[in-house]
Amino acid sequence: MTRRGKSAKSGKSGTKPAPEAKARPPAPRRKAATQVAAVCVDAACTQVLLITSRGTGRWIVPKGWPMRKKSLPGTALQEAWEEAGVEGQAGKKELGRFHYEKLREHGFAIPVDVRVFPVAVSALKESFPEAGQRKRQWFPIAEAAELVSDEGLRPIIRALPQHVAAGLVPAAKGKK
Repeated sequence: MTRRGKSAKSGKSGTKPAPEAKARPPAPRRKAATQVAAVCVDAACTQVLLITSRGTGRWIVPKGWPMRKKSLPGTALQEAWEEAGVEGQAGKKELGRFHYEKLREHGFAIPVDVRVFPVAVSALKESFPEAGQRKRQWFPIAEAAELVSDEGLRPIIRALPQHVAAGLVPAAKGKK
């Protein structure tokens, strides 16, 4: 061998060629976290209450993480209170589920499966935990379905008349 790593006889390098880089298998998909959402409806079940997100002002429904010592419908009702000032009754059966990627700090996202429950609104309070952070507004069902930013939620809202007919939405008494 010469000083440069070539064989004196062949002039070829004495080092072996680098093996071809092996493709890495895709990273395992993170298990989806669960959130609970409330689709808040008026007494006549013809309108949906939407709220704005705190960060971007998109139209959304109240949603959050499951709470200890609360059922999923109980969590939906609690989120409706905290984020929209809703008093009412949550339905016991979920209306459906949708999936989204929740953006976290530092720019990464986590997969989230959202379980959606109906909430029949009996009253809207002016003072509630996130009152100064969000806007809220009633919309007819079809318009609400178009306005919500979560595309997976749209068919659930559009199906509200069928859910009402099936008895999945509790009757609301009171005023908006």
